[in-house]
Amino acid sequence: MGRKRCVGDCSKMAAGCCGVKKQKLSSSPPSGSGGPGGPHCSGESQCRGAELGLGGSGSGPGVSQRVNGLGCGNSLSPGCGTLSPGCGNGLSPSSRKMVVSAEMCCFCFDVLYCHLYGYQPPRTPRFTNDPYPLFVTWKIGRDKRLRGCIGTFSAMNLHSGLREYTLTSALKDSRFPPMTRDELPRLFCSVSLLTNFEDVCDYLDWEVGVHGIRIEFINEKGSKRTATYLPEVAKEQGWDHIQTIDSLLRKGGYKAAINNDFRKTIKLTRYRSEKMTMSYTEYLSHRQHHHFQNGIGHPLPPYNHYS
Repeated sequence: MGRKRCVGDCSKMAAGCCGVKKQKLSSSPPSGSGGPGGPHCSGESQCRGAELGLGGSGSGPGVSQRVNGLGCGNSLSPGCGTLSPGCGNGLSPSSRKMVVSAEMCCFCFDVLYCHLYGYQPPRTPRFTNDPYPLFVTWKIGRDKRLRGCIGTFSAMNLHSGLREYTLTSALKDSRFPPMTRDELPRLFCSVSLLTNFEDVCDYLDWEVGVHGIRIEFINEKGSKRTATYLPEVAKEQGWDHIQTIDSLLRKGGYKAAINNDFRKTIKLTRYRSEKMTMSYTEYLSHRQHHHFQNGIGHPLPPYNHYS
């Protein structure tokens, strides 16, 4: 966008963005914030639609943060195997191979299914185990309402990271009760891998629909706060740069008046993501064809039980 970027060690920020060893994140706008001046939403502390905003808690050594990620809007991905637009490592999708895959969504479903039914956890998957910051998002029903979304900016090996955040997002998102067996047939699972972290000097130096943003700011009480939205959030909500920043400040707990002078004090990091989404029906179909290859050690769920 032609603006100057700050020079900094982005890899350190990606691995531990608030000075904590592991940061759990959940990325949604706060309850009742459909954007600046927007309508109120149903839900608990945050509501659906904007996938992955850091949950606005204080930061510092020894503080573990969770980030929830959906605002008040429609579904973020049209269907199975869909990558978010403008994602990747700075190259066009046609010029690089995507890391995220349908097998990752299947693995998340396997982990949740085994947990809910008391089976042994699924064996080690065959997709890459490279480390990435990641989010796991669950939606439910035809209108794809948010059901859970938690992730981390710390780069985690994908096998253990997806295993951990599958259950964390399904069972420990404070906005929702733990998932139950009865909900499985209506679930959609999304895996987002975060890449290309860049510190920027200008809080407007990012592109709607391409970059996710993470902000740090000092609140009215002098405490450092953080918040994040995934790349798809602003575009899905129809927000411009200012509306997104202001919504993110509110999500992070800032309650005072917001003006341009305060926005200029924000420390902003932009990033990109790769995203894959799969429905439970697609998961069942995939597992029927890849049952033994994927090392699933439990019976396939009977169709009549979930119809």
